[in-house]
Amino acid sequence: MPLLSNRRLILAKTETTYGTDPVPTGAVNAILVRNLDITPQDADYANRDLVRPYLGRSEQLPASIRSKVSFEVEMCGSGAAGTAPQWGPLLKACGFGETIVASTSVTYAPVSASFSSVAIYFQVDGVQHKVLGARGTASFSLKRREIPVIKFEFTGLYSAVTDTALASPTYNATKPLPVNNVNTTGFALHGYAGVLSDLSIDMAMTVVHRDLVGGTQSVLITDREPTGSISIEAVTVATKDLWTIAQNATLGALALTQGTVAGNKVAISSSNVQLTNPSYTDQDGVQLLKLDMNFVPSTAGNDEISIICT
Repeated sequence: MPLLSNRRLILAKTETTYGTDPVPTGAVNAILVRNLDITPQDADYANRDLVRPYLGRSEQLPASIRSKVSFEVEMCGSGAAGTAPQWGPLLKACGFGETIVASTSVTYAPVSASFSSVAIYFQVDGVQHKVLGARGTASFSLKRREIPVIKFEFTGLYSAVTDTALASPTYNATKPLPVNNVNTTGFALHGYAGVLSDLSIDMAMTVVHRDLVGGTQSVLITDREPTGSISIEAVTVATKDLWTIAQNATLGALALTQGTVAGNKVAISSSNVQLTNPSYTDQDGVQLLKLDMNFVPSTAGNDEISIICT
């Protein structure tokens, strides 16, 4: 029987010990995703390149194998303030720390050491792929009239493929809210409460798979260089001189809150955003100003961006 594409699911759970399976379950660890893609065997090959008295190629022998998986998750809360969203373990495995204040908030901020890792189960109609020791990078996309999403790209350790019955998932019942003038509030860029069209942020984590003689196979996060882009309605210089701000490499704040109800609000903020490459673009006959962004840490570090669920 063929494997049906419409019978797929993702389970994800934070690992207590790196690379050791924490055994995620459908009842607790199922995550709703979209645009799911997996490369179960992403391998480096060694060529034999044999010399023989006839034509034909030689085999390629697998020298290092890892798994890669990517997907998008809707950016919404858990439904209860102070309770981590189901995408929390994923964001932690992308170089973020998690701080929980009971009944109040869950805050995610970058870290530079003691990186978390996650075990991901990908199941497709009776076949299971385990991706252990997974670490990756995340990007955030908020576009007008669309559902805000977090895109994850993970690299993890390869595990043998097994025939396993699909888990029975229990999904988060909280629904996302499209980006619009009602659901998206508190927007400000360098102190200017402008009219926002689109916002994207890429954490740009450097993720490497290490598999050396005498070492332990692992996936490491070795750097990050967060960037982004933003499109807002263009205004006069007198209203807000973003041109000079970009020219002088001035750092300033970015703030935005998606959602209006406690338990389903996600705030994005940064104190040190550099604006670059301002340019015009048209939308509905209205001029937009499109700017690239660099997210820079302060002297304290690990504060380029903050994600707060309340």
